[in-house]
Amino acid sequence: MVEIKFPDVGEGITEGTLVKWLVKLGDEMKADQAIAEIETDKAIVEIPAPKAGKVLKLFGKEGDILKVGSTLASLALTGEEISVPAASTPEKKIGAIKGIALAGPEISMPEKAPEGSSKILAAPATRRLARELGVDISRVTGSGQGGRIINEDIKKSMEAKPEIKPEACENLPEILLSEERIQIKGVRKTIGERMVRSLFTAPHVVSMDEADITELVSLREKEKITAKEKGVKLTYLAFIIKAATVALKQHPYLNASIDSQKNEIVLKHYYNIGIAVDTPEGLMVPVIKNADKKSIMELAKEAEDLAEEARTRKIKLSDLKGNTFTITNIGSIGGIFSTPIINPPDVAILGVHRIRDLPVVINGEIKPRKILPLVLSFDHRVLDGAQAARFMNTLIDHLRDPDLLLLDVT
Repeated sequence: MVEIKFPDVGEGITEGTLVKWLVKLGDEMKADQAIAEIETDKAIVEIPAPKAGKVLKLFGKEGDILKVGSTLASLALTGEEISVPAASTPEKKIGAIKGIALAGPEISMPEKAPEGSSKILAAPATRRLARELGVDISRVTGSGQGGRIINEDIKKSMEAKPEIKPEACENLPEILLSEERIQIKGVRKTIGERMVRSLFTAPHVVSMDEADITELVSLREKEKITAKEKGVKLTYLAFIIKAATVALKQHPYLNASIDSQKNEIVLKHYYNIGIAVDTPEGLMVPVIKNADKKSIMELAKEAEDLAEEARTRKIKLSDLKGNTFTITNIGSIGGIFSTPIINPPDVAILGVHRIRDLPVVINGEIKPRKILPLVLSFDHRVLDGAQAARFMNTLIDHLRDPDLLLLDVT
């Protein structure tokens, strides 16, 4: 017999949520056949059986949070004579009323009224409800069996006396307020932990600017038809990624990280651009590796593919790590400014916002132009405002004049 455990999948992952069992008790499994799907804070992974055999026992149910190293299943190896245990039948309980033993299910005795309040018949939960709402339960008439006070009686008394103590409003029960509680886990939990760590570790400074991308808009409109014929959705993001890689090469301190243990700034001479993607589970950041070596068409295609894999949770763990700089495209949904939080281990993140038609003075004349708001959040331990401003100037120059991007000057 062999036990199948939740293995260490790397990336510092310590737990996961059991999404789906792919087998059931008694199934014959092949070596490397997947036994379950587990959602980590980055992706959904399939856990394979190390050897062939029969499923003897499954530990946990779908939705459970499992720790790395915990046992998922027991497997009888091929050739072993071990029978699968039958489902156990609950033992019958014995109840007693007035000393007479009864075989069968346990029978609950009616609740005895507490001493000092023998005339008030109410369950503990109903008494608690009355206390939380500031209702004097002794003044409530019970409509339950034998005059028992039930929750509905408390509610009716509230209708007659609508005043609620202010302190009780914080803990109104579900019977009066419609609430839904969702456990913080998986991607949402990791987002929260990483963002708190980032915000309270890196001193964030924000630089805001605008780019006149009128020429870029015209170019994209002209080229997107050709791109569509090639099966590529040509978005502004592809141009922005290309412009960012050019700017990062000229301003290397934005393509860096901090080694806190050695007190060193690590300048990275490779350009892996993380792109924030809105998914049903929360924000995920797939990474385009070596973005500086790819054309605008290649960047558009890869960004589209990675985003779709992230939304469908089919993305590989390797595509969610190794970022050196991150771009979050808020403008695809809406909004003209934001203050994005740096995505560790990066030292900067670029927020891209909604393109707007605005009046701009050019050579003394007011003309309508396409304006793109940009926001750069950066780590003040590594960068100063002047460095950030120079980076933004280079980025804006390349977005304003798309010919520079088409020349692929990197």
